Order: sequence, then structure tokens, then C-alpha cells
Amino acid sequence: MELELARQLLVDPEPVRGPMRRLVEAGGKRLRPLLAMLSSRLGAHDDPLRAAALAAAIELLHHASLVHDDYVDQAATRRGRPTVAAREGAARAVAVGDYYFAKATRMIAQLGNPEVSSTIADAVETICLSQMDDVRLRGMYPGDYATYLRVVRGKTAALFAAACKAGAQLGAAPIGVVDRLQRFGDLLGIAFQMTDDLLDYSVSSGKPLGQDIRSRTVSLPLIYATEDVRHGARVRELLAGPLEDRHVQEVLELVEASGVLERVGEEARGVVAAALREIEELTLDGVGPQLADLANSTIDRVR
Repeated sequence: MELELARQLLVDPEPVRGPMRRLVEAGGKRLRPLLAMLSSRLGAHDDPLRAAALAAAIELLHHASLVHDDYVDQAATRRGRPTVAAREGAARAVAVGDYYFAKATRMIAQLGNPEVSSTIADAVETICLSQMDDVRLRGMYPGDYATYLRVVRGKTAALFAAACKAGAQLGAAPIGVVDRLQRFGDLLGIAFQMTDDLLDYSVSSGKPLGQDIRSRTVSLPLIYATEDVRHGARVRELLAGPLEDRHVQEVLELVEASGVLERVGEEARGVVAAALREIEELTLDGVGPQLADLANSTIDRVR
């Protein structure tokens, strides 16, 4: 998959290739493409080259969404490097994201599998609508659990679920296997986002502390902190006003003091366990341990 990703970037014009290559080379766990490749092995038509093409397209889709997200969030850095918007401006960021949405769509269409194309198209539509929902909800920050889950299912879990489903469809897996893998991916995406929320409070994460607070992103620790008997009122008061550095620092301290970080971590572990139950009865043809390792890696990031 890495070779196919590099090959696809190599043929693109430099104005879009350069910013995307820097983002891709900055790292990442490649969870979504790995899920697609593993899922493709569970059908009768396992084809590693076609699976690698699908996986590379999914990773480009993911990174295109990150370029747009960073612009919307006015984020200065990602993975320790300047974002495309911060380094090259908003117009370039929008163009780079649009280009790779289009390129990934063409790559998937060239696979010649209508079911796969439909699955990925549905996911992209969901991601775009959820991004709009997320921005709209910042006026009602920090929101509630039901709202949070709806946004997370759209912005994050949709591509996890689509990677699993499309991979299984590409390999011509039975419909029951496709459905279970889709549910597995959905739950994995939810657990991933819960854990990602916790990284906002970790000095070793590589993310600027309090980034979610500053950008007023719907976040589970903040939702729970506003409900805390001891500290909730003060957290709500701070979030309702302008968030200067001293206010962000106080929110960070109150969230940690409320104990909600442990609560979110425990919930994320429970969601991963539910995801693994979705696939425990499947005949996984040797990929079961790898799927389990990927699932557990979503929550190991804060240890």
C-alpha cells in the first residue's frame, strides 16, 4: 500500500503533490487503509494489488479531509508540522483537498466495482455533511452525548466503516461478513475519536494542549466535565466566554480534576470490546489477530 500511495503522489502536479506528500510523510498509523486491505482478504476474490489501490485511495481521502479540517479549524500544526492552510494559505488548502478527493474517487472508480464505489461515495457524503454539522454545533458548545455520537459517526467512524465494508466488497466476501465488518469499523471509529479526544490533555501526544478547547470542537471529556457536580458550573462558565490562554489552562485543570478522562478511556475500551465481538464468530482466515491488534491500537495511543 505504501508503494502505491507513493506512486500515486509521484504523478501529480507539484502544487498539489508537495503539500500532500508532506502531510502523508509526517506519519500516521494508516488504520483505514490497513482495515481495507485486511477486510479484502476475507472474500473469494482476494487480489493484493487491487486491495492496495483501494487502500491508497482511502488514505488519500482521509488526508484530503484533514487538509480541509485544518483550514476550518484554523489549526497551525498537524503531527508537529505546519498545516497546508498555515503554510500555503487557505486557497491552496481548499484546492489540495479538492484535488485529492477527486483523485481518490477516480482511483476507486477504476477498480470497476460499483458496490465499492457506492460505499465510498456514501462515506464521503456523510463526512461532508457531518463537518457542516460540527461547525454549526460550535455555537452550542460543548453539546451532549447524543450530539457527540452523531458527529463522530459522521466525521470519523464513517470512513473506518467504509474501509472495512469496501475492502470486503472488493474481495467478494459474503454479505453477512460485509455487514459485520462494517459494524466493526463503525465501533472502531467511535473508539478512535474518544481516544483522540483524550490526546487533547496529553503532553506526550504531539498535539498542542487544549486545541479542542480553543477551536470549540465537540469533545466527550468536555461534555462530561460540564456535568460534573464539583467543577461543572465553572467549566460551563469558562466555555461560555472568551478563551484566553489562562482560561484554556483552567479548563484543562478542571477536566483532569473531575476524573472524566478515566471515564472516557474506560468507555473507549468498552467500545473496542464491542467491536471485537462483531467479528469473533467470523472465519477470519488468519487476519483475526491483525484486526484485533488494529482495534487495540486505537486506544493504546494514550498509554
